[in-house]
Amino acid sequence: MNMKKMTVRTIAITAVMAALVYAASWVRIVIPLSVGNTAIHLGNVVCLLSGLLMGPLQGGLAAGIGSCFFDLTNPLYIAYAPMTFVFKFCLGFVAGLVSHWRGRDGMQFKFNLLGGILGSVTYTILYLAQTLVINLWVKNLTLPIAALMTGQSAIASVINGTLAVICAIPLAAGIRLALEKSDLHL
Repeated sequence: MNMKKMTVRTIAITAVMAALVYAASWVRIVIPLSVGNTAIHLGNVVCLLSGLLMGPLQGGLAAGIGSCFFDLTNPLYIAYAPMTFVFKFCLGFVAGLVSHWRGRDGMQFKFNLLGGILGSVTYTILYLAQTLVINLWVKNLTLPIAALMTGQSAIASVINGTLAVICAIPLAAGIRLALEKSDLHL
């Protein structure tokens, strides 16, 4: 794995991607459920894109920081900010790790696709496990009700993950092409 040296340039690019994650997280469709709400949003698209473009460390940091700031600036999610940082970091990290493994640098479609899928699945598992634990131990719901609520959240999570993979893979390819034509590199 090629871990890029942290320079002022890589820190600045990571910060820009984190800002894009934050902004994309506000683009959402709220879905009311029988007990609470869930949302389809574009934040995961940019989280995944960060990992595919920048690799595991910078991509994970951009995903985690941008998503964490979204939670910190939204009263509905502020309590979840620390776990969001960890979970979204994992999304970007896994996608970046797979797509950049052994010098691939996010240039091979099949590994970008695999990284995108594995990153999204990793995040979905972590998020749904957290949701189930909160439903059982914080909200003190019975197992059937907690499982039902977690299942409802799973639907939106699978849609978000699928949307992220479908959008981020071609976006990454297009951005890489534009950067190469401009003689710029991440």
